[in-house]
Amino acid sequence: MSTLLSKLSLTARPENTKDNPILRRRQKLLLKMDEQLAMAQSHIKGKPHTCFKEKWQVNPETNVREKVRVPKNIKPFYYKRDNKYFLEIRYFNKPLELQKDMYAIEVGEPEALVATIKTVIEAIVAGELDQLLVPIAPINKKKAANK
Repeated sequence: MSTLLSKLSLTARPENTKDNPILRRRQKLLLKMDEQLAMAQSHIKGKPHTCFKEKWQVNPETNVREKVRVPKNIKPFYYKRDNKYFLEIRYFNKPLELQKDMYAIEVGEPEALVATIKTVIEAIVAGELDQLLVPIAPINKKKAANK
């Protein structure tokens, strides 16, 4: 091996998320929780938060298809009841049952919301919620049609 390549940190190829449905679901939940984290940080600062998505749209003046950024409607996973904040971890718009008949995490003060979401993100990365993601995931329509 050359001296230049020996300076690099070599590793085995990481697993592809397309091949592993659990990793794909975990990645999807992580993206949602990152949006929730940004939303919670803005909520604590008292600033509005807007997420954007890219969309193909035909420009009416030039009649050319172009990609534009449009605001995305995201509902927070957290809410306030009796002067306390609660957080639900939602997947496919359904709250995950973290323990028997327990769907929410009591956060308390709004300042603790960011730390709680970061803890949930760490738990997702560690794979602690993988078993909860399996029963909720939708059936692949192509596979169901072939059966």
